[in-house]
Amino acid sequence: MEELLTDTRTCPTRLKHAYMQERVEVLREEVRRIVKGSKEVAKILDLVITLQRLGLDSYYKTELDELLHSVYNSHYNDKDLDLVSLRFYLLRKNGYDVSSDIFLRFKDKEGNFAAYDIRSLLGLYNAAHVRTHGDQVLDGAIAFTKSRLTTQLKHLKSSLRKEVSFALETPLFRRVRILETRNYIPIYEMMSTRNEAILEFAKLNFNLLQLLYCEELKKVTLWWKELNVQSNLSFIRDRIVEMHFWMTALCPEFNYSLSRIILTKMMAYITIIDDIFDTHGTTEESMMLAEAIYKCNESATVLLPEYMKDFYLYLLKTFDLIEDELGTSSGYRVFYLKELFKRLVQGYSKEIKWRDEHYVPKTVDEHLELSRTTVGAFELACASFVGMGDIITKETLDWLLTYPELLKCFTTLARLSNDIVSTKVIIWLYTCASTYIFIFACGYIFILSSK
Repeated sequence: MEELLTDTRTCPTRLKHAYMQERVEVLREEVRRIVKGSKEVAKILDLVITLQRLGLDSYYKTELDELLHSVYNSHYNDKDLDLVSLRFYLLRKNGYDVSSDIFLRFKDKEGNFAAYDIRSLLGLYNAAHVRTHGDQVLDGAIAFTKSRLTTQLKHLKSSLRKEVSFALETPLFRRVRILETRNYIPIYEMMSTRNEAILEFAKLNFNLLQLLYCEELKKVTLWWKELNVQSNLSFIRDRIVEMHFWMTALCPEFNYSLSRIILTKMMAYITIIDDIFDTHGTTEESMMLAEAIYKCNESATVLLPEYMKDFYLYLLKTFDLIEDELGTSSGYRVFYLKELFKRLVQGYSKEIKWRDEHYVPKTVDEHLELSRTTVGAFELACASFVGMGDIITKETLDWLLTYPELLKCFTTLARLSNDIVSTKVIIWLYTCASTYIFIFACGYIFILSSK
């Protein structure tokens, strides 16, 4: 049985690597036969959630979609809380319209959830986290299950205790996919119901992914060193490894390697630009950089102070290299990336103007209208699209430039999460600082300005 690769410094030989790839192909088809042979609702749901948690579901997207569709239209035991919870979780997660009213049957006469076994409570806890706003049934389910699981945690057996502990820290719906795979493989291995082919496939797939990530990290690290940040931009946060790790969380599959590399580089540039505007550059220097990025050509270098010139030229070079790597059929996508970077620095420039004028936005909407554009999420969305192959069309990128509502929701979430953490850090660091903080009934905290 293949073991998980825990130390990437001891990489397999080329022959071993080739064997791993060949073995994966054999196991992939063996598991495909298992998927196609699944008929009963309970077994289908168990198989789907297992493949998702082991990071294997992307190999069987069509087959799993068909299985979930059959589950949606099939009769099932609606008195089994564990089964009901798993069905609800998987269907709602995959876009099916399923009502949380199904859980009302598990409440007593007083409207409280009755006591159930730990496995069922864990299933309900995870299912409840795919709730929508104002869903009182699932709100109550979270409160009940969290309390009960926390109380019972220390009395559980090792494998179940580990799974419950993970869930209480981060519900299943919110977990980083690649980390969930790493954590779940040993849990699955301890199960008496495990399938050996699925387990071996999961381990090999994970190990091959780790080797690919190491190759990507080598490329972006060499690229970062060539940028020579430590000499030219010593004030910049040196976090290239962390940035690449974020991108493995965003799109972990094999076929998104180019996207991860482009995303890491663009995230690094966003960090550099943000640090210049936010902490290091003067107002005049920041405005010069904004103008240069808006022009986006080498002639604009004369606008910049000496310490920015190499970075700016390297940014242009990176755009050109990405365009070359994409080829003639997809190179046009870099235009959209440049356009969004221009919008990003326009937003930064407006924030500087607000700062210098001591302007405080009058409403949340006014604050978000600007701060959504400066969180960098649109740029990263575009960067991910740029490297995703033929699945992305020109129409997709045109749509992105319209600031669609879907991505506004995403950027709002990113901005609020960023602001909440920033608020906690500032309060911790500067307990006596005079800071304008708006706290709204919905529970969100925004930092609008500091003195």
